[in-house]
Amino acid sequence: MTTMKAIQIQNVGGVEVLQYTDVPRPTVSPNTVLIKNHAIGVNFIDIYQRSGVYKVSLPAILGREGAGVVEQVGEGVENIAAGDRVAYLGPSSYAEYTVTSANHVYKLPENVDFKLGAASLLQGLTAWTLVTQAYPIKKGDWVLVHAAAGGTGLLLTQIAKYLGANVIGTVSTQEKAEKALRAGADHVINYTTSDVLSEVKALTSNEGVNVVYDGVGKDTFDTSLASLRRLGWMVSFGNASGVTPPFSLLRLSEKNVTLARPALFNYIVTREEFSKYCEEFFALLVAQKVDIRIHKTYKLNEVKQAHSDLEGRKTSGKLVLEP
Repeated sequence: MTTMKAIQIQNVGGVEVLQYTDVPRPTVSPNTVLIKNHAIGVNFIDIYQRSGVYKVSLPAILGREGAGVVEQVGEGVENIAAGDRVAYLGPSSYAEYTVTSANHVYKLPENVDFKLGAASLLQGLTAWTLVTQAYPIKKGDWVLVHAAAGGTGLLLTQIAKYLGANVIGTVSTQEKAEKALRAGADHVINYTTSDVLSEVKALTSNEGVNVVYDGVGKDTFDTSLASLRRLGWMVSFGNASGVTPPFSLLRLSEKNVTLARPALFNYIVTREEFSKYCEEFFALLVAQKVDIRIHKTYKLNEVKQAHSDLEGRKTSGKLVLEP
């Protein structure tokens, strides 16, 4: 049996459950692709799965995205061949090799390296579908982005500004405020020193924003709802601070606001959908309309530190692992 190194969990919990270990190397089946990973993206969904917020079958290899070179393709795979440089979305990317559906494999443009490819897909496609599908931003909209200096937050800020919005970002430090401003935020609120709702009302002449993009969850939910103007949209897409408690739907009728809870993978069920959004996002990336900020690269066996840094809000931008 051929083995490989991977990060596996036997139980859910803190970073101590992350095991750097030998596991069987996966093999292709019809309509799948075997990829030798050169870079692996780290995301909050990995932490949700490790901690038990999102359920996974145990034991599990974590990770949802990566980039590398195609080793082998399964029967029925078209337009992808051994030797291709690709980025992909799929489970079990915290490993030397990953097998994933051919529907979620994208050939990298020549001028996009593996680190950038691995850092782009999950957060890039999340940000792009949030601003084009969940709530299509219109020129002149007022947009509130929580955690505007995080990986997805920086992308949301850049793309919203590119689409002509007035962007308000929330951050926790002056350093993060400067990063959000460089990404295009028109206004930045440090939530540790200022009241977000009061600042939003002051900036919008007491009307509120057209849309809130909230990946934080429990800690920001009430503020997000209160920050909306009449007929506004709240797009909740993450639980960085914990899962939002149940609430009364009647609260939405106070200003006829809309609450959406989209998931990226329901926008990219088919290969055609995945390819479309990849092409649109990578066109922005290659044209330098958006910039992926890689905060730090870790070796695969340093994954505990990567998770600790991400959970501790010590990062700004994307974290990448290298096998």
